[in-house]
Amino acid sequence: MESGSWDERYRATERLWSATPNLFIADRLGPAEPGVGLDLASGEGRNAIWLSELGWAMTAVDFSEVAVERGRAISDAVDFVVADVLAWEPSVAFDLVLIAYLHLPEDQLGPLVKRAAGWLKPDGEIFLIGHDRSNIENGHGGPQIPEILWDVGSIRAWLSGLTVIEAQVVRRPIDTEDGVVFARDTLVRARATPQTAPV
Repeated sequence: MESGSWDERYRATERLWSATPNLFIADRLGPAEPGVGLDLASGEGRNAIWLSELGWAMTAVDFSEVAVERGRAISDAVDFVVADVLAWEPSVAFDLVLIAYLHLPEDQLGPLVKRAAGWLKPDGEIFLIGHDRSNIENGHGGPQIPEILWDVGSIRAWLSGLTVIEAQVVRRPIDTEDGVVFARDTLVRARATPQTAPV
Protein backbone atom coordinates (compact mmCIF):
# COMPACT_ATOMS: atom_id res chain seq x y z
CA MET A 1 0.00 0.00 0.00
CA GLU A 2 1.28 3.45 -0.92
CA SER A 3 1.78 6.33 1.51
CA GLY A 4 -1.01 8.30 -0.18
CA SER A 5 -3.50 5.55 0.65
CA TRP A 6 -2.48 5.71 4.29
CA ASP A 7 -2.77 9.49 4.25
CA GLU A 8 -6.38 9.09 3.14
CA ARG A 9 -7.05 6.54 5.89
CA TYR A 10 -5.73 8.95 8.50
CA ARG A 11 -7.67 11.90 7.05
CA ALA A 12 -10.91 9.90 7.17
CA THR A 13 -10.97 9.82 10.98
CA GLU A 14 -9.90 12.05 13.86
CA ARG A 15 -7.65 9.32 15.18
CA LEU A 16 -7.00 6.01 13.42
CA TRP A 17 -5.44 4.18 16.37
CA SER A 18 -5.79 4.30 20.13
CA ALA A 19 -3.99 7.11 21.95
CA THR A 20 -2.69 4.66 24.56
CA PRO A 21 0.31 2.36 24.00
CA ASN A 22 -0.07 -1.27 23.03
CA LEU A 23 -0.64 -3.24 26.22
CA PHE A 24 2.32 -5.59 25.66
CA ILE A 25 4.65 -2.68 24.99
CA ALA A 26 3.43 -1.00 28.17
CA ASP A 27 3.80 -4.19 30.19
CA ARG A 28 7.25 -5.23 28.93
CA LEU A 29 8.90 -1.86 28.40
CA GLY A 30 7.32 0.16 31.20
CA PRO A 31 9.84 -1.08 33.78
CA ALA A 32 12.83 -0.84 31.40
CA GLU A 33 15.65 1.65 31.86
CA PRO A 34 15.10 4.45 29.30
CA GLY A 35 17.60 4.89 26.50
CA VAL A 36 17.62 5.74 22.81
CA GLY A 37 14.71 4.19 20.94
CA LEU A 38 13.32 3.81 17.43
CA ASP A 39 9.70 3.14 16.43
CA LEU A 40 9.44 1.92 12.82
CA ALA A 41 6.12 2.45 10.99
CA SER A 42 5.00 4.45 13.99
CA GLY A 43 1.72 5.81 12.62
CA GLU A 44 0.49 8.65 14.82
CA GLY A 45 3.21 7.78 17.31
CA ARG A 46 1.25 6.47 20.28
CA ASN A 47 3.98 4.05 21.40
CA ALA A 48 6.87 6.44 20.73
CA ILE A 49 5.13 9.28 22.56
CA TRP A 50 4.39 7.06 25.56
CA LEU A 51 7.99 5.87 25.71
CA SER A 52 9.26 9.45 25.47
CA GLU A 53 7.13 10.33 28.49
CA LEU A 54 9.05 7.63 30.39
CA GLY A 55 12.35 9.27 29.48
CA TRP A 56 13.24 7.52 26.23
CA ALA A 57 14.85 9.60 23.47
CA MET A 58 12.60 8.40 20.66
CA THR A 59 12.73 8.58 16.87
CA ALA A 60 9.51 7.63 15.06
CA VAL A 61 9.49 6.85 11.33
CA ASP A 62 6.41 6.54 9.10
CA PHE A 63 5.70 7.22 5.44
CA SER A 64 2.36 8.92 6.06
CA GLU A 65 2.81 12.68 6.30
CA VAL A 66 -0.66 13.00 7.85
CA ALA A 67 0.18 10.52 10.64
CA VAL A 68 3.54 12.16 11.32
CA GLU A 69 2.01 15.64 11.50
CA ARG A 70 -0.51 14.35 14.03
CA GLY A 71 2.29 12.92 16.11
CA ARG A 72 4.22 16.18 15.98
CA ALA A 73 1.11 18.08 17.08
CA ILE A 74 0.91 15.88 20.19
CA SER A 75 4.57 15.73 21.17
CA ASP A 76 7.68 17.72 20.39
CA ALA A 77 9.78 15.32 22.45
CA VAL A 78 9.78 12.66 19.70
CA ASP A 79 11.86 13.07 16.55
CA PHE A 80 9.23 12.28 13.90
CA VAL A 81 10.55 11.41 10.44
CA VAL A 82 8.57 11.05 7.20
CA ALA A 83 10.22 8.16 5.34
CA ASP A 84 9.62 4.70 3.94
CA VAL A 85 10.96 2.28 6.56
CA LEU A 86 12.05 -0.10 3.79
CA ALA A 87 14.60 2.46 2.57
CA TRP A 88 15.35 4.60 5.63
CA GLU A 89 18.69 4.22 7.42
CA PRO A 90 19.58 5.68 10.84
CA SER A 91 22.73 7.58 11.70
CA VAL A 92 22.90 6.28 15.29
CA ALA A 93 22.49 2.98 17.13
CA PHE A 94 19.61 2.23 19.48
CA ASP A 95 18.90 0.64 22.84
CA LEU A 96 15.44 -0.29 21.51
CA VAL A 97 14.01 -0.89 18.06
CA LEU A 98 10.24 -1.30 18.03
CA ILE A 99 8.23 -2.72 15.13
CA ALA A 100 4.52 -2.84 15.93
CA TYR A 101 1.84 -4.05 13.51
CA LEU A 102 3.85 -3.53 10.35
CA HIS A 103 2.33 -6.01 7.91
CA LEU A 104 4.27 -6.69 4.74
CA PRO A 105 5.05 -9.80 2.69
CA GLU A 106 7.85 -11.82 4.27
CA ASP A 107 10.27 -10.97 1.45
CA GLN A 108 10.00 -7.32 2.55
CA LEU A 109 9.53 -7.68 6.30
CA GLY A 110 12.35 -10.21 6.76
CA PRO A 111 15.14 -8.03 5.34
CA LEU A 112 13.86 -5.04 7.33
CA VAL A 113 13.88 -6.98 10.60
CA LYS A 114 17.42 -8.19 9.90
CA ARG A 115 18.58 -4.65 9.13
CA ALA A 116 16.84 -3.27 12.21
CA ALA A 117 18.52 -5.87 14.41
CA GLY A 118 21.86 -4.52 13.14
CA TRP A 119 20.99 -1.05 14.43
CA LEU A 120 21.06 -2.16 18.07
CA LYS A 121 23.65 -1.09 20.58
CA PRO A 122 25.29 -3.87 22.61
CA ASP A 123 22.58 -5.34 24.86
CA GLY A 124 19.91 -3.40 22.92
CA GLU A 125 16.49 -4.94 22.33
CA ILE A 126 14.36 -5.42 19.25
CA PHE A 127 10.67 -5.67 20.12
CA LEU A 128 8.21 -7.00 17.54
CA ILE A 129 4.44 -7.22 17.94
CA GLY A 130 1.96 -7.88 15.13
CA HIS A 131 -1.14 -9.81 14.11
CA ASP A 132 -0.43 -13.55 14.14
CA ARG A 133 -1.37 -15.76 11.20
CA SER A 134 -3.71 -17.76 13.46
CA ASN A 135 -5.75 -14.63 14.12
CA ILE A 136 -7.81 -15.15 10.97
CA GLU A 137 -9.44 -18.35 12.21
CA ASN A 138 -8.98 -18.06 15.96
CA GLY A 139 -8.84 -14.35 16.73
CA HIS A 140 -10.55 -11.05 16.04
CA GLY A 141 -9.95 -8.11 13.69
CA GLY A 142 -6.74 -7.28 11.90
CA PRO A 143 -5.76 -7.98 8.29
CA GLN A 144 -7.29 -11.07 6.74
CA ILE A 145 -4.46 -11.73 4.29
CA PRO A 146 -2.30 -14.68 5.43
CA GLU A 147 0.70 -13.57 3.34
CA ILE A 148 1.22 -10.43 5.45
CA LEU A 149 0.43 -11.88 8.87
CA TRP A 150 3.20 -12.80 11.27
CA ASP A 151 4.60 -16.15 12.32
CA VAL A 152 6.74 -16.66 15.42
CA GLY A 153 9.05 -19.14 13.72
CA SER A 154 9.77 -16.89 10.75
CA ILE A 155 10.58 -13.89 12.90
CA ARG A 156 12.84 -15.89 15.20
CA ALA A 157 14.77 -17.09 12.14
CA TRP A 158 15.39 -13.48 11.07
CA LEU A 159 17.00 -12.71 14.44
CA SER A 160 19.96 -15.06 14.11
CA GLY A 161 22.85 -13.85 16.24
CA LEU A 162 20.59 -12.25 18.84
CA THR A 163 19.40 -13.79 22.11
CA VAL A 164 15.65 -14.37 21.95
CA ILE A 165 14.12 -13.45 25.32
CA GLU A 166 10.47 -13.95 24.38
CA ALA A 167 8.74 -15.54 21.38
CA GLN A 168 5.10 -16.52 21.61
CA VAL A 169 1.54 -15.96 20.43
CA VAL A 170 -0.31 -13.73 22.90
CA ARG A 171 -4.00 -12.94 23.32
CA ARG A 172 -4.95 -9.26 23.25
CA PRO A 173 -8.37 -8.35 24.72
CA ILE A 174 -10.64 -6.11 22.66
CA ASP A 175 -13.83 -4.51 23.98
CA THR A 176 -16.79 -4.88 21.60
CA GLU A 177 -20.54 -4.32 21.86
CA ASP A 178 -20.88 -8.05 22.51
CA GLY A 179 -18.26 -8.10 25.25
CA VAL A 180 -14.55 -8.80 25.35
CA VAL A 181 -13.03 -10.77 22.46
CA PHE A 182 -9.41 -11.69 21.87
CA ALA A 183 -7.01 -11.03 19.02
CA ARG A 184 -3.97 -13.24 18.55
CA ASP A 185 -0.62 -11.48 18.16
CA THR A 186 2.95 -12.58 17.52
CA LEU A 187 5.27 -11.20 20.20
CA VAL A 188 9.02 -11.61 19.75
CA ARG A 189 11.76 -9.85 21.71
CA ALA A 190 15.49 -10.35 21.24
CA ARG A 191 18.62 -8.78 22.63
CA ALA A 192 21.97 -7.98 21.04
CA THR A 193 25.17 -9.38 22.49
CA PRO A 194 26.30 -7.37 25.55
CA GLN A 195 29.49 -5.39 25.23
CA THR A 196 32.48 -7.27 26.55
CA ALA A 197 34.08 -5.52 29.50
CA PRO A 198 37.74 -4.62 28.95
CA VAL A 199 40.22 -6.97 30.63
